Order: sequence, then C-alpha cells, then structure tokens
Amino acid sequence: MSDIVERYDIPEQHFWLHGPRSGPAVEFDARTGLWNVYGYPEMHEVLGGPATYSSDTVRVVPKELMPGEDDFSLKGFITQIDPPKHGKLRKLVSSAFTRKVVADLEPRIAALTHELLDAARERGGFELVSDLAYPLPVIVIAELLGVPSGDRALFKQWADALFQRDTEVSLNRTAEERGADIEATMRPWKEMSAYLAAHAAERRRQPRADLLTRLVEAEVDGERLPDDQVVNFAIVLLLAGHITTTMLLGNTVLCLDAFPEQQERVRADRSSIPIVIEESIRFLTPFALLGRATTREARLGGVTIPADQMVMIWLAAGNRDPRRFPNPDVFDPDRDPNPHLGFGRGIHFCLGAPLARLEGRVALNILLDRFDALRTDPDDPVQFIPMPSLTGVRRLPLIQG
Repeated sequence: MSDIVERYDIPEQHFWLHGPRSGPAVEFDARTGLWNVYGYPEMHEVLGGPATYSSDTVRVVPKELMPGEDDFSLKGFITQIDPPKHGKLRKLVSSAFTRKVVADLEPRIAALTHELLDAARERGGFELVSDLAYPLPVIVIAELLGVPSGDRALFKQWADALFQRDTEVSLNRTAEERGADIEATMRPWKEMSAYLAAHAAERRRQPRADLLTRLVEAEVDGERLPDDQVVNFAIVLLLAGHITTTMLLGNTVLCLDAFPEQQERVRADRSSIPIVIEESIRFLTPFALLGRATTREARLGGVTIPADQMVMIWLAAGNRDPRRFPNPDVFDPDRDPNPHLGFGRGIHFCLGAPLARLEGRVALNILLDRFDALRTDPDDPVQFIPMPSLTGVRRLPLIQG
C-alpha cells in the first residue's frame, strides 16, 4: 500500500490504508470518549445485534454537542431508527428499489452517462467526479424523488458542506469547537430542509408519480408521516442516494489506474466488472464509519462495553481484517467469497445498494468503451475527501485518449 499512499497522497486519517494495524479489535479511546471496533467478526456481531447496539446514537451524545431541538430534528431519519419502527419506515421506500425497478433504470443510466461524457468532451479535459461520478447518481435519485435534477449544484453545495470537513469524531470537544461544528452543519441542513419541505408541500397540493409523493401520502400505523419525518427521509435518500455511488465510481477508476493489469483484464472481459466493483468497495470503502449506542452492557472482542456508550464501527478497517480477508492490502477481484461490509449488514443494509452497483457497472462499461486507458493525470493530482468517515476522491482528473 505504501506506493499507493504516496502516489495519491492519501490522508493520514485514513489509517487503514497506511499499513497493517496493530492493537486490539475493540478498544476505548479516552481522548474522544468513544469505543472503536476495528475487527471484522466484532463488527459483524454489532451490525447483526440491533437490540444491544442501537442505531439511535443521538441519545448518548451530550446535549451541548447537538443543535437545539427547534433547529434540528432527526425524526424520520431512518439510519437512526431501531425495530420495529425501522422496518415499517423502510418498507415505505423499498418498493422504489426492487430488482425490477432498478433494472428498468439501466437505459436511462446509460443515456445519462453518454450525455455527461459528451458534454465533458466538448468542454475539453475530463475530471471524473464533477463531470460524471457526481452528476450521474444525483440526476437518477433526483428523478426518482421528483425534485429538479437541474438543482444538483445546490445538492453538491450542501453535501460538500456536510461531508467535506476533516473534523475528528469525538464526544470530548471544547465549547469553541462545538460551536463551530454546529454552525457549519446547521446552515446547509436548514437550507436543504427548507428546500425539500417546499417540494413536499407542493406534493400535498399536487401529487405526482414520484417517491416524494409516496412519502407525503404514506401512512404508518394508520397515521401520515409528520412533515419533519418526510423531509428527513427525503434528505437521507437524496444524500445517501448519490454519495455512495459517487465514491464507488471514483474509487473503482482509481483502483484500475493503480493496478493497470486489472484494467487490461476487465477491458478484455467485461463480465468481470461486478467483481472489480465489489473489490473496490472492500479496498476503498466509501462509508468508512458507522455509529451505534449500547442499550446494555455488552461483551465484545474480549472487552466489556458498558451500557449507553457510543460505539464506532470502522468498516474500512474491518474490510482489511486479515482474519477474514487474506492479503487484505492486495487488490484482488477474484476473492471468493468477498463478504465486505461496504454496504453495511443486517436491518440497515444499504437500501440503494442494487442501484449503486448498477450505476457503477453501466458507467464503468461506457468509460472503458470511450477511453483507450483510464489514467490519472500526473500534472493534476488526485484529491481525497478529507473527512475521516469517508473514503473517496473529490477530484480525479483523467487523461483523455
């Protein structure tokens, strides 16, 4: 990995990419006040045990670290909800991501990919993220939701403000740090909430055949979802619906640049694209970190975690655990099986995983058709997202040819 780290100047906070990790699979960090899980079997247990490891992490975050309730609500934020309510809410949108619905999107994804590549060629130069990896999934999820895909510059502005910061995850922050974090988060959050609330209100007046209308009209236990739950649900779908695919596509192209022998192989045999994508998700895990909160005392990885503790699951580290993945620092698409945790596990397994995989497969196939070689530009270096919880590129200029 040392060659790749130096070649792409991978940030130090992505510690799992800087060589084998020493230390226990589970350990408490007194500096941050967090329990960190680095081992694959241990996080497999955490993700499969929602009764002990709750997704409702906000309840263990000190109130002074959170914005005021009048400014910020996580109601309807499906990633923060436990059973049985989680299953009911997930069911509301699961029909939008069935195998058939996703498969039917393939022609639209292919057409969009060609349109975006044609536009980039006319402009001259090609930067993968801004020209394709970002706009493609944003347009697809915006069309599914029913919000204008032409507003994607706004969506990027909000996503960048929320996900492009290099702030360390910690429960022990100074008052000054807390204030700066809250201020930086609340501005884009309020703007995005107001934007989606306006679209939701319009759907109440004039329903359409889109996912936002489905949320507005949905009932759980005989009651309509409150406005803030509809908005928060839409935020999750809009953000998570594109960020994973943006990083997945950028990371896969980066892996093919770093390992040209694999690029030649996949060019010769396009049926291997899916396994190349799966290995890229393991090798460069887009969402590197998840949080859970213990509901009771738990024994994990040989240590005892008290109740009401924040547990951080470092998926990216688990995907490099040699106990589960032999030679974890080797990019090997032939791993079989390849049970990576890049899309999570259990009840919160990524709802949009089939769509992300399809978008990645279609776009990569077209890129291989239209480029003689997918090569990064040595005169215009790759830039990684600095946020410790994400593994992905924010700029990836390619040499056209």
